[in-house]
Amino acid sequence: MVMENNQPKKSNAKPMPLHSRVYTDRPAYADFNAPRKFMAIEAIIAKRLIEHPRAMLSYSGGSDSDILIDLVERVRTFYGLPDIHYGFFNTGLEMEATKRHVKEVAEKYGVEIHAYRPKKNIVQAVREYGVPFVSKIMSAGLEGVQKKGVPLSIADEYALAEDKAIKRRELKERYPKCEQTINFLCGCNSAGDPRPDIQLVIGSSKWMLDFIKEHPIPFKISNKCCDVCKKSVAHSVQKHFDMVITGERRAEGGMRSVPRKDCTTMCFTETADGTYRLRPLYYVTDDDKAWYKEHYKIRYSDAYEVYGLKRTGCCGCAISSRAVEDLEKIRPYEPNLVKAAWNVFGDSYRYRQAYNAYKAERMQRENEAARKDGHS
Repeated sequence: MVMENNQPKKSNAKPMPLHSRVYTDRPAYADFNAPRKFMAIEAIIAKRLIEHPRAMLSYSGGSDSDILIDLVERVRTFYGLPDIHYGFFNTGLEMEATKRHVKEVAEKYGVEIHAYRPKKNIVQAVREYGVPFVSKIMSAGLEGVQKKGVPLSIADEYALAEDKAIKRRELKERYPKCEQTINFLCGCNSAGDPRPDIQLVIGSSKWMLDFIKEHPIPFKISNKCCDVCKKSVAHSVQKHFDMVITGERRAEGGMRSVPRKDCTTMCFTETADGTYRLRPLYYVTDDDKAWYKEHYKIRYSDAYEVYGLKRTGCCGCAISSRAVEDLEKIRPYEPNLVKAAWNVFGDSYRYRQAYNAYKAERMQRENEAARKDGHS
């Protein structure tokens, strides 16, 4: 009599990669090819504009905004829908190329694009709050470290703790009202579970913690200049409309690829104050954009077409890894603006250059050590 082996069979299949809900909960059209995807997006825009005709579109003068305004005007004209309020939020460090392009686009579509400026300019905001560094997430985390006085050493305490949940509770008691800062430094959640691979922790930038320990930050860090010079101005305008249309895309990464509590699929959400936000381009890829640009003969601003930039916005924003490189591309055309950007963000540029050099040195040492181990 042959006995059956009831032991589970070992599987040679590779484990499935883990994805955030932004990926797993995405709508079907996210996987369509470009022509079909934009047809689906046009239908979404039409539906939402019919439901919420008092709409405003935030136009930045960048390439995403160029695709967005063309889509919206195409739909609005086809269905004979009411005019949309277009707003351009000038942070005070905008390229002349961008400002020219805003006027050109307004003329192209026969619309008015209203320009708004902040009450507190970017120089004042940076002096008061601090300079952004690496990313909005990193800036917010390091601002918490600086303002709340939480030592970097808690990361080592957490890493060495056998019971990480107990250590996390202990840190909370020791540093009350510092939940996000503790999680940021330790790479965990509020329950004490390790979360080293998400964007919301300092470890998302390789060796950042070690670098800061060896080279303490010599200036105030904050991402509030964006809030003061753009977001707060936008909110004060947008509150007068039922729906706000913006051009965020998941492919841009950063906070735009992080799930939000109100909606994981991100395309259409209701805000806390009862208004609505439509993000028609959220699942549009770079390849989709390239197809649309060619198919509909869209011309981007000189910042792209002449200067050779890949992204625009607040000129020289220090959260861009290409900030210094991009400023050199802008310099032949707008040297005074480049000088202004260095005056505003220079501390962050120099510190990031030091961090990049530190990473390169650490990587070289690791590679050399690996080669020695391989020969031993």
